[in-house]
Amino acid sequence: MKEENQEWTTVIQPKEKLLQVNLREIWDYRDLCSLFVKRNITTQFKQTILGPLWYIIQPTMTVIMYMVVFGGIAKISTDGLPQPLFYLSGICLWQYFNDCLTKTSSTFTANAGIFGKVYFPRLIVPISNVISNLLRFAIQLGLFLAVYAVYQIWIIPGQIHTNWYVLLLPLLVVMLAGLALGFGILFSSMTTKYRDMTLLLDYFVRLWMYATPVIYPLSTITNEKLRLVMSLNPLTGIVEAFKYGMLGEGQFSWTMLAYSFAFMIALLTVGIVIFNRVQKNFMDTV
Repeated sequence: MKEENQEWTTVIQPKEKLLQVNLREIWDYRDLCSLFVKRNITTQFKQTILGPLWYIIQPTMTVIMYMVVFGGIAKISTDGLPQPLFYLSGICLWQYFNDCLTKTSSTFTANAGIFGKVYFPRLIVPISNVISNLLRFAIQLGLFLAVYAVYQIWIIPGQIHTNWYVLLLPLLVVMLAGLALGFGILFSSMTTKYRDMTLLLDYFVRLWMYATPVIYPLSTITNEKLRLVMSLNPLTGIVEAFKYGMLGEGQFSWTMLAYSFAFMIALLTVGIVIFNRVQKNFMDTV
């Protein structure tokens, strides 16, 4: 009897190019990605009393603290905007970026058990983290819009000048996700060998928030050299664009947004190159 010709439907092999990303393969594993998203969401609320309400309580308490410390004691300007609105606008964007970055940075160490047993595109895990964190962002954005409606309708009607630049919000969220994904996979690749990078990241992210106009407007930076340094922060243009579109105050600049977008593309390119290099033998070092 002649042996029947067998054709493999799936061939698993190392990536020949470090920048190689098989988007078709990632799309084929979209069901697995959705399972990871559901897992991330359910584990956050498991064995909790208030569940998703924590996504409202945390920014609310943070805003109160900012109002007391930065608005009351330090007397930092908010460009004439109501403090709750100003602080919430920055917190919504920053918290999404922070959550995506910190969770993505532990991709290899937190999922070593799964990676060592079954094959699937490793980028599925960080992508699922970015998607699952959209739930928290949506809830906190809803809180911001609720406070915005109260001020716009009852407290200071007509004094908040929202403009058409608010339509850039989907693009701003994509840019935040791309930056968090790029930095996250870059740090996750380094933490497989150097575990103290996790401590460095935690410290770095805390300082980064103060280098981003979350609790103060960019207009308060009058020193030209310091303002230039602040502009090199890829998050600056994104946060200021959102505040300008939603609240009518801020330093909107197409140049800063273009810089942030270009920075995101370059960062994702470098991150994917290092990620593909590390994933070949990371099980030997984790």
